[in-house]
Amino acid sequence: MSHPQPSSQQTETAPALRIRARGRSFLALVLSPEAPLTDWLNGLDHQIARSGSLFSGKPIILDLDLLAEDTPDLDGFQSALVARGLRIVGIEGGDRSWPAVAQWDWPAPLDGGKAAGPVELPDASVDSAPHQASPPLPGKTLIVDETVRSGQRIQNLEGDVVILGSVSSGAEIVSAGSIHVYGALRGRAIAGITEHSGARIFAQKMEAELLAIDGFYTTADELEASSFGNAAQALLINDQITLRAL
Repeated sequence: MSHPQPSSQQTETAPALRIRARGRSFLALVLSPEAPLTDWLNGLDHQIARSGSLFSGKPIILDLDLLAEDTPDLDGFQSALVARGLRIVGIEGGDRSWPAVAQWDWPAPLDGGKAAGPVELPDASVDSAPHQASPPLPGKTLIVDETVRSGQRIQNLEGDVVILGSVSSGAEIVSAGSIHVYGALRGRAIAGITEHSGARIFAQKMEAELLAIDGFYTTADELEASSFGNAAQALLINDQITLRAL
């Protein structure tokens, strides 16, 4: 007696599902605390209050290179940051063997971070520094042909951002280089995020909620009245954001 042969459907192995993968970049803010930590935390509180939603939901990388093993208040420093709502996804520098950080929650090391290049230290004695040509940036310019609506976020981590329309209140533009707005800038503009102090923010009508260049911020309340509502550029002079007419 012969046994029935299995059907082709029973013998064939189902093909493996094809896994789709796509890249997605997020802006991670790198914080480099300095001693005394109490003063640094006070400064951070002030910065968070001035920065709107900049820190909200952003991954934070904590760089401990400027701290030492015996830095006062280091043991409770991580919990102080978490209590402020910061999401620490990575810790660089320092040493896990330090007794003060023995109870810290150390996230798994992150790989693949893109180097930002050398840091340009400002020279306070040379007022003409901002007039010098900015070093060229690698990467591509992102051009947006329309108005950026409230709640939208445009980001280019490799080069400049050009907005041919306006930027509405509640919108956010983030750029590794400079930001150019050919309409009204009423939202937040954050330029030079890769430690590019020579980045600038240009707007045909400057009414920004917040301006930031290379980690230094200013809000609408602090903008120079003479430039508000006019064509202007923002640039960094001696760690201060300054507006100039276009």
